[in-house]
Amino acid sequence: MCGIIAYTGARPASSILVDGLRRLEYRGYDSAGIAVQDGREVRILRAEGKLRRLEARVAGDPPAGTTG
Repeated sequence: MCGIIAYTGARPASSILVDGLRRLEYRGYDSAGIAVQDGREVRILRAEGKLRRLEARVAGDPPAGTTG
């Protein structure tokens, strides 16, 4: 089973997507990822294990874009 969330708006999407995933975290998932469109391409970040691993990847180099 998986949980899917989406966002499109004026704010940066990556932090909103990670927050949404945090709300789904305790459902037994073993990996997480986000995809953010920056106008030209879609940037995908993934991580196995707990959500904090994905959070660290996003914090180190957050993808720009307001749709994800």
